[in-house]
Amino acid sequence: MPINIAMDGPVGAGKSTIADCVANALGILHLDTGAMYRAVGVTALKRGIDPCDEEKVTEMCRSLVLDVSYAKDGQHTYADGEDVTGILRTEEASMAASKVATYPGVRAQMVEAQQRMAKNHDMLVDGRDIGTRVLADAPVKIYLTASPEVRARRRYLQLQEKGTSDTYEKVLADLIERDRQDMNRKTDPLRKAEDAVEVDTSELTFDESVQEILRIVKEALGVG
Repeated sequence: MPINIAMDGPVGAGKSTIADCVANALGILHLDTGAMYRAVGVTALKRGIDPCDEEKVTEMCRSLVLDVSYAKDGQHTYADGEDVTGILRTEEASMAASKVATYPGVRAQMVEAQQRMAKNHDMLVDGRDIGTRVLADAPVKIYLTASPEVRARRRYLQLQEKGTSDTYEKVLADLIERDRQDMNRKTDPLRKAEDAVEVDTSELTFDESVQEILRIVKEALGVG
């Protein structure tokens, strides 16, 4: 039976990059479920569909073929055969993803696909509802977090490297709004699973965060 590790946490906590390193160290795959919701959101935008239109987004999602592949630079996400990886980390994609992720019809299809992938592979899966919904029986659950200010600063620096003009204040405001949406949606809201171990990275370096999670995983699985 495959070994599955669940990792949840708010936007900007560093889940994707930290999960990549942890999965590589363990020799297992990493599934970034947030990228799947971002792919739905950006596809809606590209097709002229308002992400706030639940009926049209859900209808689009029924026929949308999402897939992932793995390369040296990490997970690539495809929407109807198009590699959309390069446009998934914008603030526009983030806000669109947060909106479409509130729709029960979209979430049902995503959860089914994620569970199917995890059933066939040793995999670290990160997202918002992994420990509470997607992999509720996972033997290891991590809740990765940091203060809003720290998360906004990290996201701001990432966006600056990409040449965007967003201010820190705007990034912080968008992040707080994203938290509000994720934590208050009716279907599968973001919350810490009762049996998850919380890791606050506000005062940790990237390497310290990775090592702490590896320690928790190895201890839980009884490996050296």
